[in-house]
Amino acid sequence: MNRKPPTAGKPRKPPKPVDHKAVAKRAALNALRRAQRHADRAGVKLSEWEGEFLGSVTDRLKTFGRAFGDPEKGAPGQALSALQTVKLKEIAAKARGEKKDLKRRPFGRKARPDA
Repeated sequence: MNRKPPTAGKPRKPPKPVDHKAVAKRAALNALRRAQRHADRAGVKLSEWEGEFLGSVTDRLKTFGRAFGDPEKGAPGQALSALQTVKLKEIAAKARGEKKDLKRRPFGRKARPDA
């Protein structure tokens, strides 16, 4: 076996460290753009609030790198808070034409059938 020693040829560069905040920021910006693009292509009319939400979150991501100020509202390495992520998923589903039924039941007592 004639193998070259591992040091022969070009020396390998060490891998660059991954900036998880930048990765999360890019992913969030791409998700926002994708939701807007789906709505535009499908001709779905987003409400004024939804359009403003997409615009303001995009601006905050570009300016600050994350769209929320209180660190308790989201995970440390994430760009969107938990509620912002839920709203973005709802807007994206609306843009794709998917309709989700309300699965939550209201709080309160259940009616007894024998009473």
